Amino acid sequence: MDFSVPEETLEELRGFRTFLDNELSPHLSLWNEQRAVPRSFFSLTAEKGWFSFLFRDGRLQKRSALREALFAEEMARISPGVAVAVLAHQDLGLTGLWLFGSGLLQEKYGPAAARGDTLLSAGNTEGGAGSDSANISMQAGKVDGGWILNGSKAYVTNGYISDHVILTAVSDPESERNRRISMFMVDLTSPGVSRTKLHKEVWIPSDLTRIQCADVFVPDDHLLGERGRGLQQILSIFTHSRVVISALTLGTAMGAFQIALEHGKKRKVFGRPVLDHQAKAFESADLYARLEAARLMVLKACWAVDRGGDFRLESSLAKYLAVSVARDVTVWSADLFGASSVIFEHPIHKFPMDAWASSLGEGTQDVQKLVIFREMMKKFRDK
Repeated sequence: MDFSVPEETLEELRGFRTFLDNELSPHLSLWNEQRAVPRSFFSLTAEKGWFSFLFRDGRLQKRSALREALFAEEMARISPGVAVAVLAHQDLGLTGLWLFGSGLLQEKYGPAAARGDTLLSAGNTEGGAGSDSANISMQAGKVDGGWILNGSKAYVTNGYISDHVILTAVSDPESERNRRISMFMVDLTSPGVSRTKLHKEVWIPSDLTRIQCADVFVPDDHLLGERGRGLQQILSIFTHSRVVISALTLGTAMGAFQIALEHGKKRKVFGRPVLDHQAKAFESADLYARLEAARLMVLKACWAVDRGGDFRLESSLAKYLAVSVARDVTVWSADLFGASSVIFEHPIHKFPMDAWASSLGEGTQDVQKLVIFREMMKKFRDK
């Protein structure tokens, strides 16, 4: 297997770093204070060519998973919160439209969404439905010309700034568990939609929002994919976005690790820099080895996506390993700063919290173990 990154992608990555230095880093303190990512950032990111989606020949087209993962890692080194806001638009909302939107829907919403002018999000989690994705209670009742939605989605990233959201709802309550749910694209300016921005301490400055639907009408042509296949469709979206959030998680770990190493070379304890003490030197070496192992799994997941075919095992392995090491790296890095790391404004403070958030998005560690076990057993049965 060739582990080299194409020179064209490396050149783009250098340009993307310059973009982040100019358009993200100088504004991040203000955005964190305001707890909001401005819509203009999405438009500018797309305008400069950094989005992973294009709209060509009447359809959405996705660029390589490798390119997107490298970009996500780079952005997360600076701000996991901004990175997850971009991920929510592209890898949840836009991916849902790309995978399951009709040609008419893609023509209607795809161009503006690919430009970052129209923002999308996705919601499945409810108060009683998290890891158990099928246990949702939002209802979709069939009426002439469309559907009426009632219920709420608990935690929607970008829900407050989005124009449309992809939601799952129970359309066929009498059907079996995996045929009860359908997926809909909902205009968030529709009558009956209300939004509540939630207070959180992770992935700042992105927003987390509760979306309530009270007799919200959704036209028939805004049903995404096939009626009764919403569970399979939302899980497919999560499988795709799991690869990117793995790269984002790796970037979260690397951002913290880099800050910590710079600090560890300067801060003196008992007359010597922290990293001159063998205990800390060995700890850093162990963590770096685990980071590189996780990176290889993320690259393999990207390779599997770009080859086509099934990549469920690779995406869950990548996320499981990335989260595992990110949790340890970010806490170790914060410890290196001592008491100053608890100050909210300190650069290291956000990283352990954001690594924790990564363990929840696109499935917890236990969910990843479940997927890994199922896919692993399929491989052993085939031998």
